[in-house]
Amino acid sequence: MATQTQRKDHPLSMRLPEADLAIIDRAARLRGRSRTDFVREAAVRAAEEALMETGLVRMSEDGFAAFMAVLSAPATPVEAMVEILRRPPPWETEREPG
Repeated sequence: MATQTQRKDHPLSMRLPEADLAIIDRAARLRGRSRTDFVREAAVRAAEEALMETGLVRMSEDGFAAFMAVLSAPATPVEAMVEILRRPPPWETEREPG
């Protein structure tokens, strides 16, 4: 007798205006994804972002004091960033005739 595998997926139903559905379908096609995969991925990403924004960070008193000391200390230049910021922007550099 064949055993039946129990599905662990849970259905989610939504009512969307036609315009929303059209833009979702267009974006899903551009990504080569099904509508379901596209919407699931977007919803999970948005949920993760929301959770990260409200996540509680716990640390010891010593850890917090060290964290505040770093934030309160004078900024130290990062040489690679200083070099990049000293370069003229691409629209101000002369191009050689090609």
